[in-house]
Amino acid sequence: MIGYMKMPPGFRYREAALKGRPLHPDNDIFRIRHPYMPLDRRAKLFSSFDALSGFKDAIADAESRHRGRA
Repeated sequence: MIGYMKMPPGFRYREAALKGRPLHPDNDIFRIRHPYMPLDRRAKLFSSFDALSGFKDAIADAESRHRGRA
């Protein structure tokens, strides 16, 4: 499985997917140079990227119409 999906037959990156995320010890040079980023900070990094232009407006519009029914 890849996340929650079944791995397709003949998946090109099967070996890499089965290895999982690399783990580095605390004193590893890679870990020192590239510490883990907290999830809230990582979310802020991608928050400005809006792949579906107008999607947020459509959600807000639908939400306001739904709340108007209650």
